Amino acid sequence: MKKLILLGLLVSFSLSSFAQRNAKDWYLSVGVNAINTLGSQNPFYNPSDWSYQTPISAAVEFNWAKNFAIEQSITFNGFTDKSQVDVVPFGELEKDYNYLSFDTHVKYYFGRHIFPNAEWLNFYANAGVGFFHIDETNISANIGGGALVWLNSSRSFGLRGQIISKFALDHSESYIDNNHYQYHLQVIFKL
Repeated sequence: MKKLILLGLLVSFSLSSFAQRNAKDWYLSVGVNAINTLGSQNPFYNPSDWSYQTPISAAVEFNWAKNFAIEQSITFNGFTDKSQVDVVPFGELEKDYNYLSFDTHVKYYFGRHIFPNAEWLNFYANAGVGFFHIDETNISANIGGGALVWLNSSRSFGLRGQIISKFALDHSESYIDNNHYQYHLQVIFKL
């Protein structure tokens, strides 16, 4: 619980300091997610075994510069007793588990460097830290990326897909709270 409070305070101070530095655009995104904890280094390994139980995700993003943003997200998901995970090779879990995650990422939008005339499309890379809880609490170092497709000319409504690799800091001492991939498909709105 102390880790959660400390992480919440850190995120709050970070967001308020960026907001005071240079007020730009805020975005809200909501959508679905999937978790791949199959123990493979291939992020697209066996999608039929990814976890989709209550796959809700939401995020708030603040763009403080032309190509940089900070994002705070919350994710809910879970594993059923039939889920495949790397800690139980070719077996099943003993019970259902809920998944809760809070992630803070810094994003770099680089799509304009690749496609300078495509105002409707942008790509980004992100890195940050996360807090997640399945059976126990763990903290992760995160790295990932995604694509954002704007559905209107004012760039106030769009779709985005992203993948995040989460490297658990105490993975050797955890049962199911270990390294995993997380995938998001979200609708994004300019606030």
